[in-house]
Amino acid sequence: MRTNDLLTPEGTRDLLFEECAAKREISERVTDIFKSYGYSEVITPGLEFFDVFNGKTPYFPQENMYKLVDGKNRLMVLRPDNTMPIARVAATRLRGEELPLKLFYDQNIFLVNPKDSGRDDEIAQSGIEIIGGNSEAADYEALVLAAKALAACDEDYRLEIGDSGIFRELIASCDFDEQFVENIHGWIETKDYPMLDSALMDADKPAEKALKALPRLFGGMEVFDKAREFLKGEVLEAKLVRQEKLCKELSEIIPAEKIRVDLGLVHKRNYYTGLMFRGYVEGYGQPALSGGRYDTLLGDFGREAGAVGFAVNVEAAAKVFLRKAKTQLLKKVDVLVFGEAGAEIAALKHCEKLISDGRSVYNFLGECPKCAAKYAKAHGISRIDFVKADGAITSEEV
Repeated sequence: MRTNDLLTPEGTRDLLFEECAAKREISERVTDIFKSYGYSEVITPGLEFFDVFNGKTPYFPQENMYKLVDGKNRLMVLRPDNTMPIARVAATRLRGEELPLKLFYDQNIFLVNPKDSGRDDEIAQSGIEIIGGNSEAADYEALVLAAKALAACDEDYRLEIGDSGIFRELIASCDFDEQFVENIHGWIETKDYPMLDSALMDADKPAEKALKALPRLFGGMEVFDKAREFLKGEVLEAKLVRQEKLCKELSEIIPAEKIRVDLGLVHKRNYYTGLMFRGYVEGYGQPALSGGRYDTLLGDFGREAGAVGFAVNVEAAAKVFLRKAKTQLLKKVDVLVFGEAGAEIAALKHCEKLISDGRSVYNFLGECPKCAAKYAKAHGISRIDFVKADGAITSEEV
């Protein structure tokens, strides 16, 4: 007995009409930016071997991946991430290419999210990966392109910039077990102040006090002065100097009011090793863009190279874009063509002529002229061309 044949799986949904147009518009706007900067497109399989995501460090818990087996009973997954397959490509198919590689993609990922989480399991992403090259120059370019991509989605955006290495450096100075580190990581990521304060209530080490302060080190350039009260030591101070310089210099090309400092940025994908950033658009509570630097990931695939990249959540940006659209996204059809019985070919020939003249057409496939007129009126089509079996054509305004 079929019970789910009329439903979509949890975490997925059908997109209709203007939703499709908005998604296509955002995707084209973003990928056009990448193309204008000379990036080359790659497409990786939707199906990957489980081993791609189960390397030396398991960045993706098994329970977060959709798994299946192929005809040889080998374990496969639906692609849960775009960065790791592209790292695989860079280390194999593109191994002979000189670095840096500047790549972009426009494809979906699939993740198992908790039931009723409100998060999509199928996510359309457009993004870039810069593999190799001067790391500082690559970071600047990635951030500038991230800002341009956000601006193409919505003019009301903000770009939050941090460094995942700060969290790593602080944790290395603490004597926490693995589970407690994971908990701390999650509380900082979600800025869960009550849980973090409770867990570190008796913090006495400088690193523990700094961890407690991390999610509060958020705002404008004044954050750096506050951060220096907690982040001591040569490594941490060097990170602050670099990030302060980066944010100041970025404001020469990105409006300063769009840039925010967030020294508590961490990510579930712990392949990030340094720079991290997230982008938000007005009207969507989750990040519409996320990215960062990952300098060890390619080594897992046998090619040592640093890299930086980011991904835009296309459907999230499209929702905001559609809500704020001031014009109809779907172009209205110019002419409805109605061919009477016996005039099917003549009607199609007339459609071809109209299209060659630059008009869009709707070839009505019903048999009732009144129904054709009703359809045209309901869909804002201002003209109907009637094609008779003898080839005669008459036009009416709706």
